[in-house]
Amino acid sequence: MAIVACVTLTLTVDSAAWNRRVDAMAARVDGLVPVVKGNGYGFGRAWLAERAALLASSMAVGTVFEVDDVPSNYTAFVLTPTLAPPVDLRANAILTVGSIAHAQAAVPVSGTRSVIVKVRSSMQRYGVPAEGVSDLVSQCHRLGLDVAGVSIHPPLHGTTAENLQEIQSSIRHIHPVLPVFVSHLDEATYATLRASHPDRTWNLRLGTSLWHADKTDLTLSADVLDVHTVMTDGVAGYHGAPVHAGSQLVIIGCGSTHGVIPLQDGRSPFHFARHRMALLEPPHMHTSMCVVPPDQPCPAVGDTVDVQRPLTTTAVDIVHWM
Repeated sequence: MAIVACVTLTLTVDSAAWNRRVDAMAARVDGLVPVVKGNGYGFGRAWLAERAALLASSMAVGTVFEVDDVPSNYTAFVLTPTLAPPVDLRANAILTVGSIAHAQAAVPVSGTRSVIVKVRSSMQRYGVPAEGVSDLVSQCHRLGLDVAGVSIHPPLHGTTAENLQEIQSSIRHIHPVLPVFVSHLDEATYATLRASHPDRTWNLRLGTSLWHADKTDLTLSADVLDVHTVMTDGVAGYHGAPVHAGSQLVIIGCGSTHGVIPLQDGRSPFHFARHRMALLEPPHMHTSMCVVPPDQPCPAVGDTVDVQRPLTTTAVDIVHWM
C-alpha cells in the first residue's frame, strides 16, 4: 500500500538558480566562512552544513550544540560564547570569547583549544572593547589557549559604509598578525577593506546574503486543509472571534510551531491569488485559520497559499528542489 506524504509547510527552491548564485558568490569572496546556524536558514542545519562544506574548509555555527552538524573534518567556528562547553566538544571547534570568563570556560580538560576573541561593536553585545583585545589575547595565552583571530560583528541597522568605518576604527587597536573575521559587509565593501589593509588576513562570514541572495529562487507555501462557508453570523476559532454569514473559513496546515505568526504590524502572512488573507486569530501550533469575504478569491481544499515569513525563523516540513 502506497503511503502519501502529508505536506503542510513547503519551501520550494529553484535548484539550478540557487546553486548557481551560491557557487558564484563563494568563488568571488576570498576568505569566505559560510554561516550554518539555527534552523539552517530554512534548509535544515545538517543539510546546509554538507552544502557549505563544498564552499570552504570551515564554517560558522551558532552555539556549541550545533557543532555536531558540521562534517568532522571541517573547522567549526562557534559564534556565541559559552560558559559550559560540552566535555566531548571536538578539538577542531573554535570557540568565541569576549571576556576572561569565556576564556576560562574554553580551556579544555585535555589537549589544546583555539579561540576567536570577540570585539565589542556598537551593538553593545558581548565582546571586549577594541583597546582591550591585546590584554584578553594575553590572558588566553596564559590559559594555554591558541588565538585564531578576532571577530567584529557590526549591527544590522548600520550602512555598509558605517560598518566599514567601525571595523577600521577597531582594528587600529589590534595587532596585524591576528586574522580578522567580519560580518555584515557586502562584497564590494569587503573588497575595499581587504585592499585598504593588505597586511592583514581577512575572513567574511556570510549567512543570509549567501543562502538567500535572491529570494525569487525561494517560495514558501502551505496546504489548505479545509474550507467551509459560514452560514450565519457567529464566532469561530479558539478565542471566539466574530465571523459573518457568507464568509469562507480557510484552514491552513501550518502555525506557530512552524514559526508562522502574524507580521510585525499584525497583518496576516498568508496570500492567495495576490490577495492578503485576513487571519481569524493568531496561528495556533500546527493550524492557522483565515477568513475570506465573499468578494475575494478563495482557495479550495488541496490548494496552496503563499506564506510571508523570514526563513531564518521558519521550520518547514518539506524542502522541494525543482
